[in-house]
Amino acid sequence: MRVVIAEDEALLREGLRALLTTAGFDVVATVGDAPALMLAVDETMPDIVITDIRMPPNHFDDGLRAAIELRQRHPGTAVMVVSQHVQRRYVDELLRDGNGGVGYLLKLRIADVGQFCSDVRRVVAGGTVVDPEVVKAMMTRATYSWHNVDRLTDRQREVLGLLAEGRSNAAIAERLGLKERGVVQHISNIYEVLGLPDDDDDHRRVLAVLRYLSR
Repeated sequence: MRVVIAEDEALLREGLRALLTTAGFDVVATVGDAPALMLAVDETMPDIVITDIRMPPNHFDDGLRAAIELRQRHPGTAVMVVSQHVQRRYVDELLRDGNGGVGYLLKLRIADVGQFCSDVRRVVAGGTVVDPEVVKAMMTRATYSWHNVDRLTDRQREVLGLLAEGRSNAAIAERLGLKERGVVQHISNIYEVLGLPDDDDDHRRVLAVLRYLSR
């Protein structure tokens, strides 16, 4: 699994390289600014890009802008954004196309090496991973009147919140003390309430999460 890392802090950049290499990933490039990230991806065609949001040259959201452009130029390349900050706008922009293969994690999650590597693999496989703290912050600001979300039961909202964190059906079942087939039924009911078409299930999961987290 080929990885490009974009991080302007050299210590964290090299730490990520060592962590992922030890876990069996092939880190094909590490860079410290957004223009170098674009060039590295064009040259190496990785399976996933792991990038900070704030980085040179402008030290604002250059990493996020590069990630969004890369999604357009190389649709098959997954993107994992890591940040120190919870920013709803960044999540909205990253997930907007609804195609999966994206993640938004807080940097403190990298300390849990096993979970971080699992999240990277999930994103490469086309899944969507959003940090639980980001989900929590977005849920407190969200209103539930758009696209029938207000019609969801409390349990369905619990399930959808866990979906937004990128959890599998099995993990949701364990968290809520349900049988896995019960979770599948809840998810099916959620799709029906939200009026999502009978389409690829991973795609519908992303659309359901976007509707839930949107104002």
